Amino acid sequence: MATEKANYSVRRMASLLAVTKSGFYAWMKRRSAGPSKRARVQRDLDAQVRQVHTDSDDVYGAPRVTAELAREGRCVDEKTVAASMRRQGLEGVSPRKFQPVTTLPGVDTYHIPDLVKRVWDQGDLDAVWISDITYLRTWEGFVYLCVIRDGCSRRVLGWAMDDRQDSDLVERALRMAHTLRAMTPNDVIFHADRGAQYTSTQLYHASGELGLKQSVGRTGVCWDNAMSESFWSSLKSEFFDRRVWQTRTEVKREVARWIEIVYNRRRLHSALGMVPPVEFEGNLLAGRQAGQVEKEASTQAA
Repeated sequence: MATEKANYSVRRMASLLAVTKSGFYAWMKRRSAGPSKRARVQRDLDAQVRQVHTDSDDVYGAPRVTAELAREGRCVDEKTVAASMRRQGLEGVSPRKFQPVTTLPGVDTYHIPDLVKRVWDQGDLDAVWISDITYLRTWEGFVYLCVIRDGCSRRVLGWAMDDRQDSDLVERALRMAHTLRAMTPNDVIFHADRGAQYTSTQLYHASGELGLKQSVGRTGVCWDNAMSESFWSSLKSEFFDRRVWQTRTEVKREVARWIEIVYNRRRLHSALGMVPPVEFEGNLLAGRQAGQVEKEASTQAA
């Protein structure tokens, strides 16, 4: 109508198109005025939400997008973010339903106890390290991945990958974690399942050499190592299962990148107050140092 109003009357066109003259003029007024304030705010929010979702490799849902926006200085209600994502057709990646699995135990030579009792986070770094092994499928065959994580910060401290799952795989990951934590206390609990790799003589001696106290869950009770299962769920649903992998070399390179760059340093962790593990550790250590300085100052003042 706006294009043809020089040739035809607005009344005639409105009648033929079954619309009202007032509606046409109201539309013209809105068009000349531009988007409303609400529309501009909504458009700006949509752009920010889309950017955060893209930067997360299309993984984050509304809770993590909301948390990331807050970290960037924009506080928005989670329901508003969820509405923005629906409007744009954006979806987060949700882990698949947990399916319990059992573990074949190795030789229970040393009668290793369960020192954790499902309390992996004991409120301090290097109190409990947890470990597990999973397999990653490629066209060349399986790649076995072993990780060592801190029960408090959830950070992956050590990892190793190979085409065989044996005690050498675990020991390499364990020594990597020990190297990262250069001043590891001697009472760190090293918790895993009762797989043959963890109950072997080789790992018993390696743990003793590194000053670690071995701990294992009960046979066939998957919940005794549930924190490790949660990590595998995140790794596979948010990253690994979204691609087809051709070679073991490609898997080793990209999984290492995801662990060190995405998971440890970028991905917001819900159990840590929506901060990445490395940042959580930094905040925890900074808080301790500040408390120590304050304590020393009060002692001197007294």
